[in-house]
Amino acid sequence: MIGDDVRIVVVAVDRDTVKLGIEAPRTIPVHRSEVYEEIQRTNRAAAGEPPPAKPAEGAKVADLGKGRKPPAKH
Repeated sequence: MIGDDVRIVVVAVDRDTVKLGIEAPRTIPVHRSEVYEEIQRTNRAAAGEPPPAKPAEGAKVADLGKGRKPPAKH
């Protein structure tokens, strides 16, 4: 579980490959990292902000969400 609303599930396991699924309410956006990064680049460009520095190679998964604002609670 991630929070109360998002759940990561193992969809399939085949030798060296594990496929994961994400169950979340439609109100919570879920994107692959490359899609999310493109959305962020597009938003920054539209706002006139400079692009951020690239993370170091091998960045930890735990570090990927740092600096993000938590979703608004309803």
